[in-house]
Amino acid sequence: MRTGIATVCLSGTLKEKMQACAIAGFDGIEIFEQDLVTSPHSPEEVRKMAADLGLGLDLYQPFRDFDGVTPELLKANLKRAEAKFNLMERLGMDTILVCSNVATATIDDDELRASQLAELAELAGDHGVEVAYEALAWGKYVNDYEHAYRLVEMVDHPNLGTCLDSFHILSRDWDTAPIEQINAEKIFFVQVADAPKLSMDVLSWSRHYRVFPGEGQFELAKFMGHVVRAGYTGPVSLEVFNDVFRQSDTERTAVDAMRSLIWLEEQSAKWLASTAVETGTETAAGNGSASRRRYPMELATLPKVNEPAGFNFAEVKADDTAQLEKLLGQLGFEFEGRHRTKDVQLWTMGQARVIINEQAASHSEPAIAALGFDVDSPVIASARAQQLKAPVVARKVQADEEVFQGISAPDSTEIFLCQGSPDGTAAWTHEFGEGLEHSAAQRNAVIDHVNLAQPWQHFDEAVLFYTSALALEPQPFAEVPSPSGLVRSQVMETSNGAVRLVLNLAPAQQSQETARKTYQEHIAFAVDDLVATARSARDRGLEFLQIPANYYEDLDARFDLQPDFLATLMELNLLYDRDANGEFLHFYTATVGSVFFEMVERRGNYDGYGAPNAPVRHAVQYDSLHRV
Repeated sequence: MRTGIATVCLSGTLKEKMQACAIAGFDGIEIFEQDLVTSPHSPEEVRKMAADLGLGLDLYQPFRDFDGVTPELLKANLKRAEAKFNLMERLGMDTILVCSNVATATIDDDELRASQLAELAELAGDHGVEVAYEALAWGKYVNDYEHAYRLVEMVDHPNLGTCLDSFHILSRDWDTAPIEQINAEKIFFVQVADAPKLSMDVLSWSRHYRVFPGEGQFELAKFMGHVVRAGYTGPVSLEVFNDVFRQSDTERTAVDAMRSLIWLEEQSAKWLASTAVETGTETAAGNGSASRRRYPMELATLPKVNEPAGFNFAEVKADDTAQLEKLLGQLGFEFEGRHRTKDVQLWTMGQARVIINEQAASHSEPAIAALGFDVDSPVIASARAQQLKAPVVARKVQADEEVFQGISAPDSTEIFLCQGSPDGTAAWTHEFGEGLEHSAAQRNAVIDHVNLAQPWQHFDEAVLFYTSALALEPQPFAEVPSPSGLVRSQVMETSNGAVRLVLNLAPAQQSQETARKTYQEHIAFAVDDLVATARSARDRGLEFLQIPANYYEDLDARFDLQPDFLATLMELNLLYDRDANGEFLHFYTATVGSVFFEMVERRGNYDGYGAPNAPVRHAVQYDSLHRV
């Protein structure tokens, strides 16, 4: 699949955008007209830069408001078009995007539109240019891709085809199946963009809230599957208008964009394979077995991996670890000892493992630095992540020490892919010396979920990263009220809930480093008996997050709890939630640095996170942070 991206997706100058696209590995680019107009480089210089960078110049865009106009305006539009065709010759470009008219169309007549597009196509042919006509979702008279293609057929000129844009099609809920009936030779260009499902006017939605594939909710694999079945072989190019992307680091955004196309290519191949089986369109191979039907556009796939089986460990890094050690001990974690060659400690409670890392700690106070996940094959999982442009994280090891496959997440959290064990043990723990004598208490404890703060520039990037590299599925996002404003919360989890990762959007005014140091994150541990755990922790001097009495009055009104049970919750600062499937008990510790811990107990089939209690936690933490 030939990959492309529109320069409008990125921040920076045209030169910076082109360099970033080349570094990310794109085959070609679309030049957005404003980027060229504002560039100090001549068209000839831009052409040479592209050649030097190995980038194709695939599309010049956009040419607006051409069709459905009066004869006088048509004359002016053709003059304007010829100037652009001359410019494209200097650039060495041969395809231009022409949008259906939004502002100047006054005549709703397909015969007139076709005749005007025919004149444009004839003029384009004189300059060796092909015109890709696109139906804008908000076009005045033409807003449907099938309507646009009918006009192309009416004109029947070799220099006029159509452009299929996933946003303009999927935002209007147009059926994508008819794409397969379009003559592939008349599909001159394909643009893709994802988006969250929003209730707003489609123009504002398009101009501000598009995202890269895998970061929204559109059925892009299905869209691309129909495009492939139609026989299209040209570029698949990203056209994403997004306020955040236009403010973010150029190279990083380009890499995220490339990751999204790699992911989309794989998902489209999967869709084609699954629908071929459903419809019985697989072809018989020579040996009698079924094989996938081949299409003119070949879609590459990635190494296949299963979703993680669970958390292997969580790591907190700090200069001064005394408070952290005290807190884990009060919760009931047992010290397993120090690593034999590294300045690292291991603390465990059942199968929940926490590493305290004092090596070259860059934070003066504790902060979550790494997460380990149990996977079937760490090497294959790492190879997949690297093909998805994930940076590699290497750690020094000595003989007879576990070699972790590591990658870096968008928020700089290090992700380690570990060899899972059926009994939940971890082979690397033998590298630690003897610690305290173990008790049998809470031997079934596990890491339930981890909550990570995400810098505002990279929230969507993080969603795609964990979806594509770790096979976690994004759940519907929520917005939680707090004294600092609404906190956007995105749950990423495996199908069985063995891995639950919660991504919270950090305040926009903070930089990435500031967010990681000051925005609170936490690790939650699941135990069998939370009340007993809380009583033991209290006896060991644990400082609980103090829950206001008003919360318990409201809780009683909502659930009509037994008085003794309610009294226990109040006594131990426990929070409670209940749904049709079960109950949820949890408590929080005070914060150390930017980290706090949560202990939870899931009863029945409760599958949530105590969401109604989140505003209470945010308010109490805010009060503690700002208390004089």
